[in-house]
Amino acid sequence: MNPISTSNSEKAARLVKSLSKIRHFDSLSSEIIGRICSIATLHHFKAGQVIYLEGDLADKIYILDHGWIKATRLSLQGREQAMLFLESGEIFGDIAVLSGTTYPGTVTALEEVDVWSIPAQEFLQLIQESPPLAMATIRHLSDRVLHYIKLVEDLSLRDVEGRLANTLLQHAEFVDGTLIVRRRQWTTFDEMAVRLGTVRDVLGRALKKLEAEGMIRVDRESIQLLDPKGLANRGKL
Repeated sequence: MNPISTSNSEKAARLVKSLSKIRHFDSLSSEIIGRICSIATLHHFKAGQVIYLEGDLADKIYILDHGWIKATRLSLQGREQAMLFLESGEIFGDIAVLSGTTYPGTVTALEEVDVWSIPAQEFLQLIQESPPLAMATIRHLSDRVLHYIKLVEDLSLRDVEGRLANTLLQHAEFVDGTLIVRRRQWTTFDEMAVRLGTVRDVLGRALKKLEAEGMIRVDRESIQLLDPKGLANRGKL
């Protein structure tokens, strides 16, 4: 964990920008933001670096300032299951801190990332003193619970093709009139398989099947969604 040196004004401006991206935290008062800023430290991680390990003492809450990370759990057989893939403007580590447990998964930087760390005890004290911050935290946790409900639904009730179709639709954007999903440098078939709770070979067959049916086109830098309605139907329960 490498701290980033910044002036107080730069630090405050950067933290305000990070918080403004977070749903429910974007309307906190300047006083609360100032107090968070006084206890937050900015760190840099390289691609592949571990931010914390599953089972570590949950002594910090983190805010993702820049880049992408993943949170995973590892089975005794060595199979990796993704819990979260997060981009800038997200909080993580909060569930473990608020429940008083260890971190439930391992968080790894997928690319160069900058992360704010906030000492757990100081954040908990601030929550007790600030009802708006407490409510924002509760609402954020509610969103996270809904995410995990959807994850359980996907893994238990949908096949790989259905999970793939939903994931593509969720992350698609229009570029020059074409609906695509950008493939970042770390978006390998292995990472996509982890995200969908499967293995590379099964994912490869699912991609080829959707491509053969004319629903998608897989390129080196993106996946084009040729039939969004068909994908939506494939993703239904």
